[in-house]
Amino acid sequence: MQVYHKLKDFTKKYPRMAVALGMFDGVHIGHQSIIRRAVDLARSVEGTSAVFTFSNHPLSVLSPQHMPLQLGTEALKEQLVAGLGVDVLVSIPFTREFAQRTPEEFLELLRADFAPRFVVTGPNYTFGQRGRGTHRQLLRDGPAYGFQTEICPAVLRGGRIVSSTRIRALIAEGELAMANDFLGHPFRLVERVIHGDRRGRTLGFPTANLPILPGVAMLPNGAYAVRVAYDGQWYGGMASIGSNPTFAGCSRRVEVNIADFSADIYDRELTVDFLAKLRDEQRFASAEQLVRQLTKDRARAAAIWRTQLPS
Repeated sequence: MQVYHKLKDFTKKYPRMAVALGMFDGVHIGHQSIIRRAVDLARSVEGTSAVFTFSNHPLSVLSPQHMPLQLGTEALKEQLVAGLGVDVLVSIPFTREFAQRTPEEFLELLRADFAPRFVVTGPNYTFGQRGRGTHRQLLRDGPAYGFQTEICPAVLRGGRIVSSTRIRALIAEGELAMANDFLGHPFRLVERVIHGDRRGRTLGFPTANLPILPGVAMLPNGAYAVRVAYDGQWYGGMASIGSNPTFAGCSRRVEVNIADFSADIYDRELTVDFLAKLRDEQRFASAEQLVRQLTKDRARAAAIWRTQLPS
């Protein structure tokens, strides 16, 4: 997948484009239906599938005080979109200047830079100044700009629409199984390993430490069964979210113990999928008590991730 962070004339390099439009925070099952439809339409005309999105949420510019927590970083979005078979990802910064474009100016941008054969989005998509453009305008005016519009219906779970807002609430509440069902994939963290205290190594449970970034949704503190991808290989493991209350002076972070793994991965990127919660965060009276609990956690985690490692 080719990734672009600036607009340009894509029409000569990528003919017969089918473009999925949306913010796609979390790339949940509703987003996946939109993106997969664009991929299918592009293949039907031997064209190019594309996702056109923003690298920052529009509210971060228009109303920062109402900015929701995001369901991941740009690196995560790029990884998930690529996994859906998309040819081109165009993820540009949302700016005040961009926000001033009228709906008609946005449609002209699509024609000039993408010349799409198809545009695909969901029923709640808006575009142009103050969000005045809607899916109805895409359906009505698309032919005048050279494209056909498809509006994918909302995806339901238990009679409720799957949305990024609902998934944020599930994550905050620690409802991991339901959040993963709505996402269509395990809740995932994609980050670079940072320096830790190296205490886990002395306890027999070495960990890779990952930051919890401000503005990004995270599960409640506790121990979790996880699977970890590094350098194209998947491993089982367990992760702790929290400030490690048994030892003083630790900031909130994610500590990942990877099974059967010993490489030095400082400053290297890890992908961590959260599969199930093992227990709440605890403070132990001694390091020995902590080690005994970690041994139990590892056995429980192994029973979970052994069935969920990609072949």
